[in-house]
Amino acid sequence: MKPLRLLLVAVILTGCATAGPPPPSAEPTPTPTARPLSKSAHWMGSSAEYQALVRQTFTLAGQRLREVVADRDPGTWAVALDADETVISNLGYERELARQGEESTNELWDAWVARRAAPPLPGAIEFLQLIHDLGGYVAVVTNRVDEHCPDTEANFRAFDIPFDVILCRKEDRQKEPRWEMVQMGTASTRLPPLEIVIWIGDNIRDFPSLDQSDRLRGERAFVDFGTLYFAMPNPLYGSWEDNPQE
Repeated sequence: MKPLRLLLVAVILTGCATAGPPPPSAEPTPTPTARPLSKSAHWMGSSAEYQALVRQTFTLAGQRLREVVADRDPGTWAVALDADETVISNLGYERELARQGEESTNELWDAWVARRAAPPLPGAIEFLQLIHDLGGYVAVVTNRVDEHCPDTEANFRAFDIPFDVILCRKEDRQKEPRWEMVQMGTASTRLPPLEIVIWIGDNIRDFPSLDQSDRLRGERAFVDFGTLYFAMPNPLYGSWEDNPQE
């Protein structure tokens, strides 16, 4: 073998002996894995039945409201409503969580509220406008925390949803003290004392003196539904989640 060839072979062998394996490439950042939308959210977002039930509730509440206030003076009464899944829908939030493979957290919920993107339920605007047309006030009593109230009000305005006062939760989740504020005239400097003539909500606690234990009382616990109380369907979440499975 010629000297030049020997030199080339030596260089190649030396390089093979000293060069290590290539450094491992950086692990790619894992991307969130989408999960299926829950059956409850799918039903609320995609079924004709959900829309029918929501519209039916507002229609029946409107018919009853006309009867109840026929002999009341304008400006003396109000309808009390919950916000989430009663006036506005958070299905967009549920869909985003599913697409991102996430479960709800305080931080994600805060970000959703701040976006002011919850649209009105079908028939909500028409019913709330009816309250105003008949001479009443719209009192929204929600368990969104007090820090969320400015964004909640802005959310309502963004979708032209009528309201006169929105009362959020400071500490206690009980709504009775806030309903009393409406009745006593301390809910807002813009409102006089008002008689609440109808309550609408999606949770049994949206109605005075009721809770999940009333499911065990039978018919007598629900005599005011359809006349004084009107319930919206919500299989997504609620105080019912604490009940034992039967």
